[in-house]
Amino acid sequence: MPGVLRLALFQARRDRVTLPVWIMGITLLGFATSSAVVIQFGDEASQAAILTLAASNPAFLFLRGVPDGTGVGAVVFFQGFAFTAVLAGLMSTFLVVRHTRTDEELGRAELLGAVPLPRAASLTATLVLGTVANLLLAVFLAAGFVAAGLELPGAAWAGAAVGAVGACFVGLAAVTAQVLPSGRSANGAAAGLVGAAYLLRGAGDALGTPAADLLHVTSAWPSLLSPIGWGQRSRPFTSPDLSALLVLIVGALALGALAVLIRRRRDVGASLLPQRDGRERAGAGGTSFVGLAWRLQRSTLAGWCVGAATLGAVAGALGPLVSETVSSVAPLKELISRLVPGGQAGLIDVFVTALLGIAGVFAAAAGIQAVLRMRAEEAEGRSEVLLSAPVARARWLGANLFTAAASATVVAGVAGVAAAVGLALSGTAADGPAGSLVSAALAHVPAALVFLAAASLVFAFAPRLSILLGWGMLAAGLVLGEFGELFGLPVWLQDVSPFRHSSAMPVESFNLTGALGLTVTAAALAALAAYFIRRRDVTT
Repeated sequence: MPGVLRLALFQARRDRVTLPVWIMGITLLGFATSSAVVIQFGDEASQAAILTLAASNPAFLFLRGVPDGTGVGAVVFFQGFAFTAVLAGLMSTFLVVRHTRTDEELGRAELLGAVPLPRAASLTATLVLGTVANLLLAVFLAAGFVAAGLELPGAAWAGAAVGAVGACFVGLAAVTAQVLPSGRSANGAAAGLVGAAYLLRGAGDALGTPAADLLHVTSAWPSLLSPIGWGQRSRPFTSPDLSALLVLIVGALALGALAVLIRRRRDVGASLLPQRDGRERAGAGGTSFVGLAWRLQRSTLAGWCVGAATLGAVAGALGPLVSETVSSVAPLKELISRLVPGGQAGLIDVFVTALLGIAGVFAAAAGIQAVLRMRAEEAEGRSEVLLSAPVARARWLGANLFTAAASATVVAGVAGVAAAVGLALSGTAADGPAGSLVSAALAHVPAALVFLAAASLVFAFAPRLSILLGWGMLAAGLVLGEFGELFGLPVWLQDVSPFRHSSAMPVESFNLTGALGLTVTAAALAALAAYFIRRRDVTT
């Protein structure tokens, strides 16, 4: 046990910058959300108005969660829990994979294996570190809620709910790291599981049953398949439910024990799914920068496409079903007829538009990941060998930018096609919304190009900060676009987010000026990246 604790302290030292950034960033988001709700929805009439609006809009329920009555704390939990839980899940999965499968891939675990410690000691230390990180997150988040003016008991329960969700994803990521052969594939799969948990929770919430007062919504059964859905069921500010948190804790313990059992039975570097050997000779595409970038990105792109196709299919197939479910509640049907132009057909458009907006975030993330792959190649020494040939660095950057842009376009297109197919199979006429969903999804590509071009500029100018700032810019853009109005931020600050300039089709018409502005901005950032990369050395 002392050896495990020392390993956990060693891993914590390696994460002395990364973990505090995650924890404080999530805490700051929770504090900002709470403060904004206190300011904007401090009286019961305002709270009832926002909850009634949410109950009438399944897209709102899909994105945010289900309302659970009036009260500042209840509105805060409704507005921010789902997004905060996703961040806790990503923090946990990246932490676990970083200290398990990635360490094995880079040879660090083999060095630790030479020490007289149990085979699973390093994994156990990672599980301890992940649990402590989520415990600290729960404490800091609760403190942020209290600082914003929420009651201590509810704040403590809300922080515990987020921490329990994060702990569950610690165990899930630990099992994933035993199954997959590389850090990149394990990271992608674990992050995909976080996204799947969000989608399941969203589907269950969108199909939920509103109460007669339209201030409460009961989630449908798909929410029970998601750790985020169980965390939401804890209801910290109305009637705290310990059983929901116990389900998450028991799940975390069971998954952690399973991961340790698998680790004890396998060798260092092995995995339940073995890695395939490559061909002896490269194909025609392997002799070019673009071909190499494509080969490095194709498996990751496949994962993003699966996620985008799932999201698009949910948007298309679930839209009419949600509309029918909502129309069965008489007070809600009457409210929709007043609030949503086009009635039930307009409600489908709103729902599909909201989910295709998430597909735009997927597209941006796929492009950023393709760009940041260059940093991994550079840090692990492979780019130095590659650039020892008489080739320009700008060509290497350009090839990866081309692949990143193509990845973003493909991911968005796949989401649009899946949404159109799902909507058509649901019985909705193809000449209605389904015929324009592909272009609606592709309308988010210009915003995605800005993010990947900005990530390439950071890589060219400050490579050691590229991963942190690359994903940080995407998170900041998402927060400004999603929560800017809630936080009461100035319009000019909200407009910094490229997502604010994407056309929300089919609800809105295509904004050609905004798309051209985003494309020109992306081209300018890419040109600056090409300029700076020629003037710096290769770093590790």
